Amino acid sequence: MMRRHRTAALLAAVAGLLVAAPPVLAAPPVLGGPPVLAAPLPAPAPTITTPFQTPDTSSCPNKVAPPAPVDLSEAPAAGQPVPAPLGVRARAVGGERMAECGLVLPSGVPPLPAGLTPHAWLIADLDSGAVLAARDPHGRHRAASTIKILTALVAIRELDLGREVVGTEEDANQEGSRVGVGPDGHYTVDQLLHALLMRSGNDAAHALTVQLGGVPATVRKMDGLARELGALDTRVATPSGLDGPGASVSAYDLGLIFRVAMREPAFAAIVGTALVDFPGFQDKPGFKVANDNKLLANYAGALGGKTGFTDDARHTYVGAAQRDGRRLLVMLLRGEQEPVRMWVQAARLLDYGFALPVSTEPVGVLVDRAPPAEASGGAPAVQPAAGAAGTAGAAGAPAAAAPDAGRHGGVILAALLVLAVSLFAALWWRRARR
Repeated sequence: MMRRHRTAALLAAVAGLLVAAPPVLAAPPVLGGPPVLAAPLPAPAPTITTPFQTPDTSSCPNKVAPPAPVDLSEAPAAGQPVPAPLGVRARAVGGERMAECGLVLPSGVPPLPAGLTPHAWLIADLDSGAVLAARDPHGRHRAASTIKILTALVAIRELDLGREVVGTEEDANQEGSRVGVGPDGHYTVDQLLHALLMRSGNDAAHALTVQLGGVPATVRKMDGLARELGALDTRVATPSGLDGPGASVSAYDLGLIFRVAMREPAFAAIVGTALVDFPGFQDKPGFKVANDNKLLANYAGALGGKTGFTDDARHTYVGAAQRDGRRLLVMLLRGEQEPVRMWVQAARLLDYGFALPVSTEPVGVLVDRAPPAEASGGAPAVQPAAGAAGTAGAAGAPAAAAPDAGRHGGVILAALLVLAVSLFAALWWRRARR
């Protein structure tokens, strides 16, 4: 009876593997011809449209790391390890309530505006740093091009704005959004910063990165400045904000970085610029560069901001505005452009913040310097356990997958099938002999 149960269980396990496994090749494909599948591919799932629901973050799904990537854009280069998640502090930077993962609101405030899509957001006073309201402020996500705020801050502090930079073919060939930097073009650092912040030019980001010592050196400088300022959820993967291994940021961190950057006159002037002249290169004439931040042209009192998008980060946004002598900033992470555009969602949050009485008790504060224990090299952070849920690079996470993961999976499946058949044959032979 025991042998029969084992045989039945083994057959059920093999059947389960065959059902769960992707189609495998029935025979080696003919050279130059299409592969022959052992079973037809399943029909695509029907598209189901459901009403939008604001995400629930009360269970702290991103306390340790951003959501898993949707592709292999964050897979490390060959031979490089998957970066471990950043440590989580025992005490949240910015105050006790900044450790909360759901809505963080003062008592007695009105309901939030409709149509908010971000998984994490924050409203704060640009001058005092008082946090007026937030959702999952220290939840970890990806910055996309809003990390260019930190790139610009490093460049402004280290480079002469009048320095001349000659464009290269490598600048022009950068992936993603480009403003039009070209080989043999002559640009000042100031002009490249305009292209970086107004039009999110990855070509401008690369040209500035070269002036800062190259990509690895620039990333180290950006990470160092983030730690110095107290942005301890932040780890930079690329100066442009393109997805890369280990990228991490929070709404709290980007809020405090933007607040510090807005104290730099050059930065504040650039993000508040609607249109600027930009040089051409070789035989190409110069042209106008328009700011892609729609809030600037459509919200009374707008001071400027920065947009961002990648497949892994989704839509990100930071902006600021002033009204009746009060200046507020807003930071949105992992949002969508529906049911309304991200800049409209930012405008609604700004309206909400301005409507709160000045006497409203803040729920936290944006710092501009790391807590003493961090600055002195102490260890206030609690490292997450290996393989924690939601951790990029944990076992089975897409970030750790190699480009040939599908091939390896097929080999493993074949080996399991051979082992299962062998065990079944052995059990059957033992039974037959008895």
